[in-house]
This record gives sequence, structure tokens and C-alpha cells, in this order.
Amino acid sequence: MALVKNQTEVTNSTIGENSYFNGKFFINGSLKIDGKFEGKSLQAEHLYIGVTGKVKTNITAASVIVEGIVVGNVTARNRVMLLPTSKILGDIKTPELIIQNGVILEGRCMISNDLKHSAKDLIELEYSKDSLSVEKIFGKQPNTKE
Repeated sequence: MALVKNQTEVTNSTIGENSYFNGKFFINGSLKIDGKFEGKSLQAEHLYIGVTGKVKTNITAASVIVEGIVVGNVTARNRVMLLPTSKILGDIKTPELIIQNGVILEGRCMISNDLKHSAKDLIELEYSKDSLSVEKIFGKQPNTKE
């Protein structure tokens, strides 16, 4: 992950602690939010929401690290990391989810490498592949009372 949490971190763009941004934000690179962002959508390659960061929108990114507050759904192609001070109200879709102790989260989580299909469909399809049954293993069973 390109984002690190120190003074020498490299980000393409920053919404500072005393800044407010409203609208759509699309960035081919990394974005750090220490201020407030509200809008219709937020797309970045790597997104870091700092302790003072507040985001109210749906997020799409390769990777997301949250220490602040997110109100909206998060979709990440690689990973979502929720650090102890993070508060999330929304659904998360990602192949890898890391939740540290202290996180507050209300929403549904879908953890799968295939984010285009529902996890339920993928699991049910995988479960039905072998088609094992009592009859296949032991042959036809006589009627028994249970």
C-alpha cells in the first residue's frame, strides 16, 4: 500500500484538517482526508482518512485506510483497513478486511475476490458443486420414521 502514516508520507492530494470539500472527487493516485468531504462519489487509487477526517459519500478505491468517520458504502479492489478510532456507517465490499479493536461499524461486509457477484450466490454455487447425498453414498434407503 502506498500510504503510510507519518510526516514523510507521499500523497497526490490532501484535504486538510480545516478544509471542507463538496462534490465529486476522482483521482488517479492517493488521497489523504483530514478535513471533511461530502458528495456524490469519491474515487481514488489509495485513500487514507485520518483521525480528524469525516467522509459522507460512497467510496471506490483500490485500498482504503480509515481512522476517522465514514458515512457511506466502501468498495475496495484490494483491501480495507479499519484502525481503532474509525467509525463506519455503511456496507463494505473488498477481498481483504482488517478490523482492529475499538472500531465502530454498522453495515454489511462482503469479503470476496469477486465483487461483481453476491457472496451468497458464490457460496451456494460452490456448496452445490459436489452434489453428494445420502443416497449417493449409501444407495437408496428404505423409508424410516424419524
